Amino acid sequence: MSTRPLTVTISVDQLCVGLYVHLDVGWLEHSFARNSFRLKSNEQIAAIKQLGIKKIRVEPAKCSCRPLPPNPEPAVAAEVQEVAPSAEEIAMIDAKKARIEKIVAERAAIALCEKEFLKAAGALKNISRNLFARPQEAYKDADQLVQQMLDSLLADKSIAIHLMNDKIAGEDAYYHSLNVSVLAMMLAKEMALPPEDIKALGIGCLFHDIGKVEIPDRIVNKTFALTRAEQNLLQLHCQYGQAIGAKIGLPKAAIDIVLQHHEYADGSGYPNQLSADKITLLSRIVCIINTYDNHCNRPNPADSLSPYEALSYMFKQQRKLFDPAPLNIFIRCMGVYPPGTLVKLSDDTLGMVISINSGKPLRPTILIYDPSVPKNEAIILDLSVEPELEVSASLKVSQLPPEVYEYLSPRKRMSYFFDAAKTNQAKP
Repeated sequence: MSTRPLTVTISVDQLCVGLYVHLDVGWLEHSFARNSFRLKSNEQIAAIKQLGIKKIRVEPAKCSCRPLPPNPEPAVAAEVQEVAPSAEEIAMIDAKKARIEKIVAERAAIALCEKEFLKAAGALKNISRNLFARPQEAYKDADQLVQQMLDSLLADKSIAIHLMNDKIAGEDAYYHSLNVSVLAMMLAKEMALPPEDIKALGIGCLFHDIGKVEIPDRIVNKTFALTRAEQNLLQLHCQYGQAIGAKIGLPKAAIDIVLQHHEYADGSGYPNQLSADKITLLSRIVCIINTYDNHCNRPNPADSLSPYEALSYMFKQQRKLFDPAPLNIFIRCMGVYPPGTLVKLSDDTLGMVISINSGKPLRPTILIYDPSVPKNEAIILDLSVEPELEVSASLKVSQLPPEVYEYLSPRKRMSYFFDAAKTNQAKP
């Protein structure tokens, strides 16, 4: 896949509606939403000429017409006259300012979300550290952490789910439990479960793998296939976790999650081969989320599925394992292209989904690749306010040219956190 399109350079006097142009100036130096686009009006052409550039690149493959014939060079240069901006250009400038303000706000929301994510992960680490020495204190801290997450989750009708930076996420055991808690609580909210059930769900998710403390690390962290004996030992983490949960006083609903989160709807799970409604509803929810996160974050990152691939595989190949109602709602909430998915837009721009809003799952927020914009200032497009653009395809990491891979920095580990503040700020 080539990222450098075949272009030709023409005079700005040859511009006409229908040409696909590339502006080789900084994104902040013009009023257009993008550095590359198809001309749709004479006002756009006038705005380009106002930039003072004499030459411009056009991409013939995306043009719907040919450039105007070149004008012969005049013997004497005509005097340049200042032209007042048109109403359309003023509107474009205002729209550009609004986009810049939105990008600044989006970056601030992501920074705040990452800060809250780190606090939650740190709290979970302390909870795990104190679990056996001070179990009552650990449970109290877990209850407080889940209550804070629940308060954020219930703060607004819809919820924004952000993809965390790889540099933020780290210790897999803590981030897996946090990931499962965040996504399971979001799903339960979308299913309109009562707050007390969502809280019990969050508690169960934080501790769902606690039984693994009784399993040797060499088995828990093994990056290649387990032997049958190792698999049998690892599966005991559900019963071990049930005993630990009872010892520290977890509520019954949470203990059920610890025991049943690997039970499948068709009876093929473990430890008790339960099926359908013999598995508690909260455990059925956690089974879906736990499977999704395990697909996206396998012990060897090279084996991991992309978020898009994980959802597709679960729906097409593993559907019989899950309760269909929460599975369908989860897929709807995460959208066709969940956070972390590499995508191509309808104008052939490459990008990475960095957040979704449960209220508009088909219109995610995307970090786009634009070599004319520095990586640390990369443009963030919210498709919910960009009606002319849509996602046209999901991409694999192997399909990205090296420069695009370096720019977008696809995540090796998928970690999520929610940000109700963003949706609150967006309210009219």
